[in-house]
Amino acid sequence: MPPHDWLIPDWPAPAHVRAVSTTRHGGVSRGNYYSMNLAAHVHDDEQAVMQNRSRVQQLLGLHNQPHWLDQYHSTRIVDIDRAEPDYRADGSTVTKVETVCAVMTADCLPVLLTDRKGLRVAALHTGWRGLADGILEAGVQQFSPADDVLAWLGPAIGPEKFEVGEEVLSQFLTMMGNNNVSQTSWYKKSVKNGKWLVDIYKLASLRLQMAGVTEVSGGGYCTFTDQQRFFSYRRQGNCGRMATLIWLE
Repeated sequence: MPPHDWLIPDWPAPAHVRAVSTTRHGGVSRGNYYSMNLAAHVHDDEQAVMQNRSRVQQLLGLHNQPHWLDQYHSTRIVDIDRAEPDYRADGSTVTKVETVCAVMTADCLPVLLTDRKGLRVAALHTGWRGLADGILEAGVQQFSPADDVLAWLGPAIGPEKFEVGEEVLSQFLTMMGNNNVSQTSWYKKSVKNGKWLVDIYKLASLRLQMAGVTEVSGGGYCTFTDQQRFFSYRRQGNCGRMATLIWLE
């Protein structure tokens, strides 16, 4: 059984669509990586990371290791159904059963997608660059029609802690365009330092809705403030990464 605080999405996906977000607990890493760090690129002990990944497979009863990505804040989504996929990407999608899509985060927003029949699943790593550049739209385009897509938003930095400067806010505003949603519903001026506070959950939900998705679940976490459960790059600097996984049984 996985640790009790790992997150199981509460969304209307078919029963054979399985998904989970890990937390800091259940692994063997130490220090800033305590304990379930799943990232091999953050200077944690390599053997500890491999042991943690094996534990995830065992705790979830997976037949195969998840397909770990080499993430680089892009909009590239790899199709695991291909014979020789390139895992340098920030999202993955699959239709094969027992094939696990996974993204790693520590403040960025993990987004899971499936369709109402559960024929395809996808996992997206949504940082501010990917969000501004259109990774959510690229994910939705893996499915047809868009209004058949179900989305779940995993643990990310909360709306009172996600500070951005004018340049990033400007990119978000350009991205939103002239839609009929209130432009002030997802950001506000920070009282501390003249920067802006952005609600990444609300912004991502709006982008998904604009792409045609009508069913968006999840959100409401804060990786920055919930130190017991989550890694946070903005809080810790060098730290581990959680994983958000989805697969078909």
